[in-house]
Order: sequence, then C-alpha cells, then structure tokens
Amino acid sequence: MRFLKNLFVIPMTFLLFSCSTQGSAEDMNISGRLEGGLRFLPVEKGNTNLDYTVYRGDYIVFDFIEMGEYELEIPSLDIDTIMPRPEGEKPYVKIKETGEHSFTLGQKSGTITVLSLAEPNYREISAQEAADLLANTDPFLLDVRTSGEYDEAHISGSNLIPVQILSENLELLEKYKNEDILIYCRSGNRSTVASKILLDAGFTNIINLRYGITDWIKKDLPVE
Repeated sequence: MRFLKNLFVIPMTFLLFSCSTQGSAEDMNISGRLEGGLRFLPVEKGNTNLDYTVYRGDYIVFDFIEMGEYELEIPSLDIDTIMPRPEGEKPYVKIKETGEHSFTLGQKSGTITVLSLAEPNYREISAQEAADLLANTDPFLLDVRTSGEYDEAHISGSNLIPVQILSENLELLEKYKNEDILIYCRSGNRSTVASKILLDAGFTNIINLRYGITDWIKKDLPVE
C-alpha cells in the first residue's frame, strides 16, 4: 500500500513551521511541547540554569524569549552549533542517546535527561523481528521519512506520511487506531517521535523499528 505517498509532496522547509500542535508534553516529566514533529524547549529570560527531560529521538528546538544567537554545546552527544540554527540549515538538533547530558547554551548551562519512550501499547523491535512480523501478520506499515528518502528506498507495502505533517493528518490513520501500526524512519529517531504522536492521539498498538531502514538494509532485507 503506497496510496498515501502522493498526498505529501510538500516543501519540507514549510512543513517544519506549519504543523498544528499535537499534544503539549502531557507527560508530567517531559519538557516543552511537541509541535510538527519537533520538541520546543522554553528558555526563560534571566534563568541561567536550564534542566530538561526529553525522549530519545526527539528533535529539539529552543523557544527563546531573549533574541540573539547562542552557542549550544552538548559534548557527550558531539553537538556544537549555533541556536537558532543558521538560515538554510535544519532548525533542530537530534537527541540520539539516553542518559544525562550536560550542556551549555550561551551563558546558560544545565542538563538534558534523555529517556527511552516506554508506554503501554508501545514496543520496539529489531529489523529481523519486523521482517518476521510482516511475513506473518498484516500491520499498517508507516514510513515517516521525507518523500525523497522514500523514493530512494523503502520497505515494500509502506505508506508515507512524513513526521512533520503526521499530527495534522491523523484522520488518514483513524481506521487503524486499534490495529498494529509498524513505524520506521532512517535510524529510529523520527519513528520514535511519530510513535509518541500516535500514542498521545489514542492509538493502541504502536511498534517502532528500533534502528530504522538503515539496519533493515544492513541485514540484507529487501527494499524497493
């Protein structure tokens, strides 16, 4: 099934800022708000000590009250960049690893605690487990990458809805709300964000391909 693909050929620079909010960090311990596939973290004026808790796979953007450019350093994640990101670059930084990560943002500092997504109705599986699942059952297979990535290679039978526009197109998945939905991206980060969006919307059987299509291809599993 690929019928969703052609609905979403939209410039990605527009998508990053036009999506409606899905959830607002309803989890009490998770910082900021999730919007358009990005997690926005507040930066309070005058507060020099910043501590956040996010999920592994989150794409974080900082909500600045004080305008300007700030150097962001997260040494344990090999992140050293300017926020807001320079024009023409992706506006976010990707959080790939769980744990506690010290960071500085301009003159501010703090800790980003990164958690694995662990909720009822959610599980992560390996590439081989996903292949076995697809061979023996019929989950709805959701690709949340970009249209260009999908065209390069995708798992047979997958449906494309980029994570940036998933929140505003949940009605397309409504009939699968109580069925298995297997989600994948390139490496397992965007699919984690997409999983959270669907769980917050009441979907009941979400399965995440932990290391994405990259691991699928490494295991010599077939793509189109």
